[in-house]
Amino acid sequence: MIRMTFTVRPEQGEPSGFDLGDITCEGEGGAVASTGHVPDQAMMIYLSVPLLLDSLRPLFTGERKTASFVGTDTSFRLDFRRDRKGVVTVSAKGTVLGKCGLEELADAVLRPTLELAEKGLSGLPAGDGARSDYFSSLERFRASLA
Repeated sequence: MIRMTFTVRPEQGEPSGFDLGDITCEGEGGAVASTGHVPDQAMMIYLSVPLLLDSLRPLFTGERKTASFVGTDTSFRLDFRRDRKGVVTVSAKGTVLGKCGLEELADAVLRPTLELAEKGLSGLPAGDGARSDYFSSLERFRASLA
């Protein structure tokens, strides 16, 4: 079981594609979050989520068996390894957070991606490049699941 949460930090002024936010990843083996670290591991969330989707896509298409994600402007990192049976191990700093199938991983990533789009992206200016990048990455990720 893997569960992810994406949040935007409050009180940053006018919404922008560079807003800082956090990712939390939980599994049966533990949890890791970008919050509560020194130095701070907040990331530009509207740029980091598309990067996560783009990083994971090769796992779903079969191009790669491993993927690593490092958020934009942070050292927060998640590692993914798919075995021959399609089971993905998610880890952080060498600690296994959990294991799941590709379908469960897709859901664990898509659900918070769509929630963040609904709650946060609508507040960004229409011409903000982060907005179009976000939806482009989401479209490519969904296509890789077909």
